[in-house]
Amino acid sequence: MQKIIFQAEIFKEGDVYISICPNLNVSSFGDSIEEAKKCLLEAVEGFLEECERMGTVNGVLEESGFINKRGGWFRC
Repeated sequence: MQKIIFQAEIFKEGDVYISICPNLNVSSFGDSIEEAKKCLLEAVEGFLEECERMGTVNGVLEESGFINKRGGWFRC
């Protein structure tokens, strides 16, 4: 799979850190900021792997506002 640069937002809610990728509508959480980042990366990877398996990854990324250039996907 090509390199994908995506936006991540992390905020604290109660005792946990919530991490989201708003462009792909994928989220996760963790007990620390680092764990929330790691879990979000795993969630985004899983989402994209499933899209790739279904043959929809390019369409999903394009519909989410990503552009494929120089061997990677970037959000404008």
